[in-house]
Amino acid sequence: MSSSPGIKPPEHVDMMYISIETAIAVASVLGNVLVVLVVCVNRALRNTTFSFIVSLAVADIAVGVLVIPLAIIISLGFSTQFYTCLFLSCLLLIITQSSILSLLAIAIDRYLRVKIPTRYSTIVTQGRAYVAVCLCWILAFLTGLVPMIGWNNLDAQRNLSVSSDIVCEFTTVMRMDYMVYFNFFGWVVVPLSIMIALYAEIFRVIRRQLNRRAEATCDRERYFRKELKLAKSLALVLFLFVVCWLPIHIMNCIIFFCPECHVPKFAMYIGIFMSHVNSALNPLVYAFRIKRFRITLIQITRRCMLCKPAEPTPCPGSTPALTEKVDM
Repeated sequence: MSSSPGIKPPEHVDMMYISIETAIAVASVLGNVLVVLVVCVNRALRNTTFSFIVSLAVADIAVGVLVIPLAIIISLGFSTQFYTCLFLSCLLLIITQSSILSLLAIAIDRYLRVKIPTRYSTIVTQGRAYVAVCLCWILAFLTGLVPMIGWNNLDAQRNLSVSSDIVCEFTTVMRMDYMVYFNFFGWVVVPLSIMIALYAEIFRVIRRQLNRRAEATCDRERYFRKELKLAKSLALVLFLFVVCWLPIHIMNCIIFFCPECHVPKFAMYIGIFMSHVNSALNPLVYAFRIKRFRITLIQITRRCMLCKPAEPTPCPGSTPALTEKVDM
């Protein structure tokens, strides 16, 4: 069987990679579309935290619709112009960066919620949450497109004109010093360190509040217990992100700091596979850990798949300053 012009014949390991990536893409798109749908259907979930969760879900949908197909195409080594290949590679970075910034926004939101519970609703409004989401995506585009303005491998391609075709591979167009120093150390390690510090402080504040039983009212104790449950769920999302994304970044560091070291192709595929599977895991965390989300998801499933009418979703009434709208 002959291959298409400009694309090298896939190896056996390539075919395994493509099959797994396709399954991840389908799971990621379906799961995160349901996340967006659940938030749209259930008005009790339309708060600032879930605005950032929807932003994260949109990034995960883009992983399934855009990033994984592009990663498959790049893995096949098709021929194209240098800047076309570079732009496609930058899109992968933009989506990743938007996920990190959305996670950071979620951590800051939860920190403010437990640190200043009585003033939270006046400081963190829905309008400001939408502005923060827009800023996350704008910043993701700006940082992801940095290689397009010069920090790339064009100079390393000897005697290559801009119009010349190359075999499009990520490492061919991306400089490893950009991936390690700017992308990893600057825009992954620093935000993750801030998030870890924020969640540590969140758990410290909640534990301290719950231990003050003599001063605590029933509403206050119930509020912080619900905050603790939600914080644990969102910290789990962050933990899964770290576990899934560290391998590929560690391999990039090995390639950069130890050029003579050989990273097997299969290991690189495992790293890429893990980074993409993270997008399919988040909906599972929400479904298993957040009660109101799970109930709404079951209602949507009954209505769409079993042709049964959905039970009306309760609308949140007026709540005291220390009442959580999201039931865990």
